[in-house]
Amino acid sequence: MKKHFFIAAVMLLAASGCTNESELTVVENNAEQATAPVTVRVSDFSISMSEFSGGGTTRAAQDVVDYTDVMAIDLAFYEDGTEVYKHTQLRSDNSTYTNFGEFSCDLPVGNYTLVVIGRGYSNGDVFVLTSPTSAAYTTERARETFCATQDVMVTNAAPLDLSVTLTRVIARLNILSTDVHSASVTRIRTTYGAGGKSFNPTTGLATVNTGFALTNSGYWEGEGTLHISNYTFLATDEQTMTITLESLDADENVLSTKVIPNVPLKRNRVTTLSGQLFTTDASAASFKVETDWLEGNTVNY
Repeated sequence: MKKHFFIAAVMLLAASGCTNESELTVVENNAEQATAPVTVRVSDFSISMSEFSGGGTTRAAQDVVDYTDVMAIDLAFYEDGTEVYKHTQLRSDNSTYTNFGEFSCDLPVGNYTLVVIGRGYSNGDVFVLTSPTSAAYTTERARETFCATQDVMVTNAAPLDLSVTLTRVIARLNILSTDVHSASVTRIRTTYGAGGKSFNPTTGLATVNTGFALTNSGYWEGEGTLHISNYTFLATDEQTMTITLESLDADENVLSTKVIPNVPLKRNRVTTLSGQLFTTDASAASFKVETDWLEGNTVNY
């Protein structure tokens, strides 16, 4: 059996030995089996841009080419739990696709599960997709993530044209300081008390709920106030957890710590923490919670 995939996307995985407009032989034990040409188009996202950005006009869907925060698309087919083919497109590497978000291949007759992941990407990121129920960012941070899974049946050699809509499955945390940082502060460490960096592409929920930590150099605004954003997968659609914020010097020494309990997070929504981050005598025990999910959450600490 030969399975030929022509992929218009990111990087053809070196492990597959496949290049753009080339053949990939997956199984070779039945050369007579008919194959059907299959085209998959990641055409839009089932999202409301105003809900994630906190303002603007509501949009039900947006083309993957126009939403430039999606820098990578992973596509995989599984048959009875076994990976048949997997390919990653990187927006920055146009040698791996003809049209970003469009995939073409030949598949033998059979029943498959299609998994598509759209995500942010930065050099050094490692993302692993292992099954329709398991995917993970194995480096320091998770990125904005969309996904979809669907059953695909190839019954004959007739062409099959599929359109896939991706849904954002991750929550974002914005951190805003209302005080000015000192010159000794170089990084901010954010620790999530729950959630994780791995998730189930079928449900969009976290597969690990132990939390994690990451550091940001920060984006300094105005007179030295801080603005950073991070992402996490949640174990449920809405989840409350403790967030710990630590300001660090160049040697990773902790200069100040804020522990903020009961922070509400929700998939496809933004929660904003706003308050005095660098003032060591400022209390984080009392804060207000804004629960208008359509505009994003604002938590003053």
